[in-house]
Amino acid sequence: MANTSMAWIYLVLAGLLEIGFASAIKLMDGHKNIPWTIVFYVCAILSFGFLEQAARSLPIGTAYAVWTGIGGVGVAIIGMAFLGDPVTPWRVLFLALLVTALVGLKLTAGH
Repeated sequence: MANTSMAWIYLVLAGLLEIGFASAIKLMDGHKNIPWTIVFYVCAILSFGFLEQAARSLPIGTAYAVWTGIGGVGVAIIGMAFLGDPVTPWRVLFLALLVTALVGLKLTAGH
């Protein structure tokens, strides 16, 4: 059980780091903005590393779906909060549905 618990911690860390590297893509300006370029590469490498660790104990389909879901929801929220992306009731509804699906995957992962 402890191994699976650590896998979920690794997976959440991987997802948070995915938010970092995906958000940095918008800000790195084609590799011209060096600090954001560094953020992109550091977050990407760490994110994939934690995803790989999580996938050792979790089903790969679940791990990958949760990783991309955390990243997708997080980047959408950052886009709406800080980068001028539109905020509409439909977008908020579908993000809430995505979060619900991620929780469902966690609850039905078989561990």
